[in-house]
Amino acid sequence: MRTVRVYPESWPLHTPFVIARGARSEAGVVVVELEEGGVRGIGECTPYPRYGETEASVLAQIVGLTDALAQGMTREALQQALPPGAARNAIDSALWDLQVNQQQRSLWQLTGTEMPQQVAMAQTVSIDTPEMMASGALALWQNGAKLLKIKMDNQLITERLVAVRTAVPDAMLIVDANESWHAEGLAARCQLLADLGVVMLEQPLPAGEDALLENFIHPLPICADESCHSRESLPALRGRYEMVNIKLDKSGGLTEALALKEAAKAEGFEIMLGCMLCTSRAINAALPLVLSARYVDFDGPTWLAADAEPALQFSCGRITLSGTPA
Repeated sequence: MRTVRVYPESWPLHTPFVIARGARSEAGVVVVELEEGGVRGIGECTPYPRYGETEASVLAQIVGLTDALAQGMTREALQQALPPGAARNAIDSALWDLQVNQQQRSLWQLTGTEMPQQVAMAQTVSIDTPEMMASGALALWQNGAKLLKIKMDNQLITERLVAVRTAVPDAMLIVDANESWHAEGLAARCQLLADLGVVMLEQPLPAGEDALLENFIHPLPICADESCHSRESLPALRGRYEMVNIKLDKSGGLTEALALKEAAKAEGFEIMLGCMLCTSRAINAALPLVLSARYVDFDGPTWLAADAEPALQFSCGRITLSGTPA
């Protein structure tokens, strides 16, 4: 028999995180702990209101499976028991971690993936005045970040992006609109981004408006984030996006994320990896995907005033893994 613990945690941020949907001052996560024969596995998820999730709803989904988990529920059975989303991710991650500790093998070994010594990642510039965004981008660049993810809403787009590009003329820039733009004027905005050397635009339109990207000529790649959750999302993305953003909290864990990655690549999509505001536990669970991705956006824990232990070794724009067992 396994013992199962489920509980919420709140992790204050050192700086407010502002995107098109609003500002956050803390990361609220739900943690699952499984123990079997004295060996423990732990998983974490971040409930996301955009997908109809709350802390209470995610806790309820997990608690509903407590008996099945205690009786030895497998990852395969879990995929059928819960839909893609945060609750399934927390359990899936805990089951992977339990197997890692039971078999005394790394997650890299269990997934048949290679561990790099370092992971280059994006650092996020959240929404603010043009001057503050430019200042923030410059500080990240000077601290070593080469890839910056610029959050946008529907205001001051030209002013903010020109200010950022002027401050960091050599940085690689991604722009994430988080569904806040509209079809009207999108072509002109895409051209502005291309003229400023932005390498990719993430989810400009609401997920329900993907059809407007059909046959839309654009000068830079567009990535589906809110529009891509699991393999079932892919048919609706063909001919509309060049890239998909895989997040464990959307896919429902590493098990589906690995399958989604393979299916997406087979259909010609490039891969971006993302995360919610979270601790190192959540990033560690997604690391086997990094070598498949063109862009990695794993800076969630770098917004925390303090991280969960054991914390990954973050520095500005990178994660160092050389000390992690392969």
